[in-house]
Formats: sequence, structure tokens, C-alpha cells
Amino acid sequence: MELKDYWLTIRRRWVLVLLTFVVVLGGTAAFTALTTPLYSSQVSLYVGAQSRDISSAATGGQFTSQQIASYAEIAAQTSTAEQVADALGGQVDAETIAREVEATVSPETTNLVLTVTDPDPTQARDIAAAYGTVVSNQVEALETPVGRDTPIVAVTVTQSADVNTTPVSPNIVRNLGLGAVLGLLLGIGLAVLRDLLDTSVSSVEDVQQVTAAPILGHINSDAAAVKKDPEVALREPTPWAEAFRVLRTNMQFVEVDHDKRMFVISSPLPGEGKSTTTVNLAITLAAAGQSVALVDCDLRRPMLATRLGVDGAVGTTSVLIGQVKLDDALQTLEGSGVQVLASGPVPPNPSELLQSQAMAELVTDLRERFDIVLLDAPPLLPVTDSALLAAQVDGLLLVTRHGKTTRDQLAHALDRLAQVDAKPVGVVINMAPAKKSARGYGYGYGYGYGPQQPGQEPSRSDARKERRAAARAASTRGKRIKA
Repeated sequence: MELKDYWLTIRRRWVLVLLTFVVVLGGTAAFTALTTPLYSSQVSLYVGAQSRDISSAATGGQFTSQQIASYAEIAAQTSTAEQVADALGGQVDAETIAREVEATVSPETTNLVLTVTDPDPTQARDIAAAYGTVVSNQVEALETPVGRDTPIVAVTVTQSADVNTTPVSPNIVRNLGLGAVLGLLLGIGLAVLRDLLDTSVSSVEDVQQVTAAPILGHINSDAAAVKKDPEVALREPTPWAEAFRVLRTNMQFVEVDHDKRMFVISSPLPGEGKSTTTVNLAITLAAAGQSVALVDCDLRRPMLATRLGVDGAVGTTSVLIGQVKLDDALQTLEGSGVQVLASGPVPPNPSELLQSQAMAELVTDLRERFDIVLLDAPPLLPVTDSALLAAQVDGLLLVTRHGKTTRDQLAHALDRLAQVDAKPVGVVINMAPAKKSARGYGYGYGYGYGPQQPGQEPSRSDARKERRAAARAASTRGKRIKA
């Protein structure tokens, strides 16, 4: 992954990054607050040789330098801790004292530093002072030759133990700083891991990794709008309705050399909103003054008749087997003027019917009658019906579901089209999370000339230009039809 990829991942998964950061930082703060504060006190001992001349002093200095590490080990022994405990009158047990003391030697010196850490600053001072006395006595006793009263080394306290009221642990600033860094790194790591494991289509970049087909629409999720009558929902000033108007605008640039256009609308798998997208796109196209036919070619699980409230007993299969003529099977959708051809009776051989000569004649007849014909077809992966239909028309508009359709499923669906030399005219990302602008009106998709990229903020001038362009296109098309 490049740096740009990490940035895009953080932008997509910013909630996860922020949540992880807050949890880790909060946990660090709680741990710090619950940790018992510890206070330290130090006593420094200088160990030097007792000599009367320079040569003896040099020899004694070398001796103490060699022995100073041994003195540090003596300070850390349990027997020393027991003597310190006795000196304190048994107020603290020897095991506790042994855990709390640390003996270190200053580099290239004969200075022995005893550091005691304890929850009570006064007790830390007392233990350190007692340790200084006990260690001094032990060293001098060990370095007193047999038969002599004076040791060959002298231990001098250069720094007495005192009470330090500033806790050395926990270090609040350090802990919170480390917690913040760890939380941020962990959040980014989880975001990258989730992004690597998540193969669903949720952005333009995800689609572009699979196909060069343009993104023609980015439909946000709006459960309330879907439940309403399409005629009513599409007239409301909502981001959901605006997304279909943007899709309509972008569809004007598909197959521009053809006056009469026919597209199959399908999806890789069921439940991705292809039928809802087909219905709303048809109504939106008809609202722009174009003659639109909506044909239910899902002969396995037809949905349009129920969704639109039209008679589903007569339709596509009835026309294909010659029971009725196309004029008698078409039904006008009130309010929009869309001509609906329901599926009709469910046949036992859908694929054969869709490959028949009768279907080819129906496609030709529909193309001659209408400006745009939309064929609602079954999903591509379970059956081959949609691919067979797409090979007979201008192409297929593929509907994917945000966060559910995977890149592999999208790729396999496109492979189905390639096998029959059918063309994907574009991709619609459906059921995307709604995004609101600063004024509370989010388009969820770019706004302007040609296919736009999701996330672009439309300017007012671009919006006016788009409306004028759409109006001129509709007016020109209407004059051509009348002529």
C-alpha cells in the first residue's frame, strides 16, 4: 500500500480509528488514575580508600573501583534488607524493603546510589536513610583487615535521604502520551487490517479496481423513501430523489449515438436493489419528457407487477408465446406515463424464452416504440438470463450494494457479460450511507456534466448549468419526436 492508500483507508475508517484512539487513551487514563502513586528517596555513598600518600591513594582508588560493584550486590542482598528492617523497628518487613530498593553505581566513579521507592514518601526517606547506614557499616566491616581496628576504605554519605512529595510513578504525561500514540497506531492498524480483509464494494476506487466502466450513480440509503410510492418519493427534495436525477443526467451520455436506447439492469446477486433502481430510474427518465418502457424480464422471480400495483397475469411471457400482442400487454403507470410490461406467467424455461426469436422481435419492437427501454433482469451470478439479454441490447447497467457486493462478485458478474460479448455501460453503487452537506442537504453524488465522482460538492452554478442542459436536451428530443 502507498501513503495515499493509507490516507484513503483512514478517511473511510475514521470512526474505527477514532473509537480505538478514545478507548486506548481512556483505558490508559483509567489505569493511571487507579495506579497507586510511588515516591522515591535517594542516598549517595562515596567509597574511598584511606591512605596517607599519593601512591597508596592511587592503589586504593583502583581497589575501590574494582570492589564497588560488589558493594552494590551487598546492598541488594536479603540479609542487608533484614538489618534495615531491624533498624526501623520492624515497621516494614524485609521482603518489602528488598523489593523497594535499587543499588546502582555511577559510571566511572566509586559512588554508590541507593534508591528506595515506596507509596509513602516519609517511609521511603526512612528506609533510604537506614539503608545508607547499614550498607556503610557492612562495607567498612568487610574491608577491615584481621587484627586491625580501622577499615582500608571509608564510606561517606554525600547525599542524605530526604522526603520527595512529587510521585515518580505513575508519570501522567508520559502515560497519556504513550496511550495516545499507541491508540492512534492501533486504530490505523485495525483500519488497514479491516480494509485489507474487507473486499466489499464501498467506494469508487473499489469499483475501478475491477472495471473501467464508469460510475453512473451513487444512491444513498433511504428506507422511508423506498416504502413510499415512487411517484411521490421522487418528487420530494431529498438526497435520495436527487441521486436518481443525477443518474438520469449521467445516462444521457451513454450510447449518445443512438436515438433509441435499450438497457438491461441487473446486479451480481439478489437483494442489491436492482428492481427498485430500475423503477425509479424509469420514472425519473419519463419525468424529463422521454418515452420510457419498463419491462420485467425476471421470469423466475418477477417483482415489478407487485411493486407497481399493475396486473402481472399478462406480460413478457404472454407476448413471447403469442398469447397476446404487445399493445394489449403494455400497461400505463399512472402519473408518470411509463409503459410497463409485466412478466406474465412464470415459464418452466426462462433462458430458452429469452434466447428465442420471439424475444429478438420483442426487443426490436420495443426499441422502435420508445426512447428508452429498461429491462429488469435476474441477478447475473445465479443465472445467465441477464447476460443473454445484455447481448441483444445496448448494454447492461450493473447495480451493486454498498458494503455488501464484493469485488470478486463484481468481477465474476462482469466475466459473465464478457463471455457473451455484452457490454457493461456503467455501475450504480446502491444503498450507500447518506451524507449531509453543511446546509443539511447532501447529494451523495457529484453534480454536473457527465459522470461525476462521489463526494464532490456541487456548486450553485454547476447545478444551474445541469438543469439548463437537461431542459435543452429534453426540448430537443421532444421536437425530434414530433417531427
